[in-house]
Amino acid sequence: MDYSDMEIVYQKYSRLVYGFLYSHTHNAEWSEEMTQETFLKATMSISRYDASCKLSVWLCQIAKHILWQEFRKKNHFKMAEFTDDLPDVSLSEGEAFVIQQENKMELYQAIHHLPEQEREVVLYRISGELSFREIGAIMGKSENWSRTVFFRAKQKIRREISQNE
Repeated sequence: MDYSDMEIVYQKYSRLVYGFLYSHTHNAEWSEEMTQETFLKATMSISRYDASCKLSVWLCQIAKHILWQEFRKKNHFKMAEFTDDLPDVSLSEGEAFVIQQENKMELYQAIHHLPEQEREVVLYRISGELSFREIGAIMGKSENWSRTVFFRAKQKIRREISQNE
């Protein structure tokens, strides 16, 4: 495929990028705006695309960065959505796996850098899917304590991920 013709690239991949964004936002208008921005940024940087990954994966990575920027602007970071929720629109199994692994790696690297108590609370919450009451009980603390620790840990994770972009 000739990547210099971005109209063809858009026609082939816009539905996939839109589906990826919609799976995280559940907002059609917002997803459409970010899809347009994704292709604008891709057009401006297509010369840097080195084909080390599939074009669809590269486009979804651009979309992911735009999505994170928007979540930060709107103070709306949804950490759990980046762990298991993947687009269900025409991604091959391999492409979906690559995107999922990259998202998990960034999230878990940020979690790894947290102090031990905060790390435990976050992992209980997102991996064990425990309630704040259950987390508090496990750690010998209150439900409110576990909510507060989780909130502060999310803030630290948000900062670390934004610094790594």
